[in-house]
Amino acid sequence: MIVTVEGIDGAGKNTLVTELVRRLQEAGESVGTLAFPRYAESVHAKLAQRALYGHMGDLPDSVYGMATLFALDRSGAAEHLRDLSKQGVVIVDRYVASNAAYSAARLGGFPGEAAEDVVRWVYELEFETLELPRPDLSVYLSTPPEVAQERAEKRADADASRARDAYEKDGGLQVRTAAAYEELARRSWAGRWLVSRDTDMIYSAITAR
Repeated sequence: MIVTVEGIDGAGKNTLVTELVRRLQEAGESVGTLAFPRYAESVHAKLAQRALYGHMGDLPDSVYGMATLFALDRSGAAEHLRDLSKQGVVIVDRYVASNAAYSAARLGGFPGEAAEDVVRWVYELEFETLELPRPDLSVYLSTPPEVAQERAEKRADADASRARDAYEKDGGLQVRTAAAYEELARRSWAGRWLVSRDTDMIYSAITAR
């Protein structure tokens, strides 16, 4: 079973993943985790990271170019993801929906023809061309952008290695991305969605599979 945890920067994804893993393991479940982007191990993710910190010229200006790098990062982990899902539950911190939401937000958000086009393109690229497995459940942590931004700032202040990148510093982008996530969840984009911050509810949705 593939469960993805989605949300804007500072939404609390890592905290939720850690708690879900603990509870599932205590219940005797086989649990694996993945987190994207894989900056430490994927050349495509590393290039995207360099772009977000201003070291790749005008590359970050290209919505489709950046989305392609993030998609190729996931493609490189597709086989590992499939293997983990066969063994039990795999919880993924950000997946294909993050590419759709951020790309749509960068192009003005919904409603908008450009946003619709890029969301359709991301689906075709990642699930059809690159043949990434579709999630069984996508969890969206709905968080007020101002709260998420404050958390991200505190995190960066406490840990220099987590300095905010260009996307994280753009408050307007975070607001549009949150709205894009809400729309994807409303549409049940690429599968079943749950919009919640309630760990008990999310845990129940996973174990009821």
